[in-house]
Amino acid sequence: MSSKLNWLLNNTSSGSIILQSWLTKNGIQPSLAQKYTQSKWLIKLRSGVYVRPGRDPEWQDAILCLVDQLNVSTHLAGLTSLKYQGKSHYLQVKNETIWLSVKNKALIPKWFKAFPEFISNEHQWKFVTNNKLETTKESDTITLDIKGVTLKGSNPELAAYEVLEAIPKLISFEHAAELFQGLVSLSPKKVESILKRSNSVKSNRLYLFLAHYYNHPWAKRLDESAINLGSGKRQIVQGGKLDKRYQITVPEHFILNTEQTE
Repeated sequence: MSSKLNWLLNNTSSGSIILQSWLTKNGIQPSLAQKYTQSKWLIKLRSGVYVRPGRDPEWQDAILCLVDQLNVSTHLAGLTSLKYQGKSHYLQVKNETIWLSVKNKALIPKWFKAFPEFISNEHQWKFVTNNKLETTKESDTITLDIKGVTLKGSNPELAAYEVLEAIPKLISFEHAAELFQGLVSLSPKKVESILKRSNSVKSNRLYLFLAHYYNHPWAKRLDESAINLGSGKRQIVQGGKLDKRYQITVPEHFILNTEQTE
């Protein structure tokens, strides 16, 4: 076995997505990659994109390729990150939606965007950005294991923020609120850190509103004076009722329930 083939087998595994650009950087030219496809060491998915045979590639393999071979800064975000931390009871069996936070969407190649179209496991990408955060920190993410593939994901505090930022474009208020109900053990220090860095008045107010609505113990330990809550009213849902404390419109029954417990 040649040294280059040995390198390929040692640095990839069954189901790995492999780019020709990465192979070339490591001494495997297109002509040699073509020979590997003829010998069934590689399977060509499309121009410049291969997979190691042995199992069908899945969405986590595509993300790992994006990170390891193209050095794109991305992590599992929002609903997806919460799901794989066991903090969401919603389970999508088909057409799973994968939330990804990407610093620069322009760096996402066409093959990645089209990836759901040429594999058997159907899913769809949903790209989110954290451009309302002045800065992001390494501590905002954690390590997740997705079927043996190690990826970064938003910590629960950031994932909750990303969910609220996505209302109503990617998720309904009701779904987001139901997820928030289960977030009883967030770190007040991490929550406060995220909200202090946030320029999204809407999300900051909604984060605090839901925290107090569900009477989460960590909410009482936040210094809200350090959080940008802006001024004036904000509409979260159309036809909602105004919460007097945070000046946001939310579904009416949330206000009625709050008033009944006061």
